[in-house]
Amino acid sequence: MGFFSRDNTLPSTWTPIEEEGQIKEIINRSHEKPQIIFKDSTSCGISAGVKHGLVGDWDSLSEKADFNYLDLLSYRGISNLIAQVSKVTHQSPQVIIYHQGEVVADTSHHAIRMQYIEEVLAGL
Repeated sequence: MGFFSRDNTLPSTWTPIEEEGQIKEIINRSHEKPQIIFKDSTSCGISAGVKHGLVGDWDSLSEKADFNYLDLLSYRGISNLIAQVSKVTHQSPQVIIYHQGEVVADTSHHAIRMQYIEEVLAGL
């Protein structure tokens, strides 16, 4: 599988977001465990590279947070809803982290690194 593969195989611990109602569920679950939303532009090389890095390093954090994945090309309406609910301007690729029902961090493009996510989670 190439670095910029369009293969959409996700780790089994990642939850695909395919319905609008899942956004409310994610926010509610953030009261028990931090929730990460990764918005992936599946036709973008930057997004493919970021996803590759996250997939490779995710196991180390799977106990500390839940990871939710959105293919924003297939579910653009849900991406727009996330932007509206979170009050975070849409970017792609993008990571939004919820804790206690609130957005505690967000970043996009090349700034999306597992180290960034680890630092945010360590501060909660």
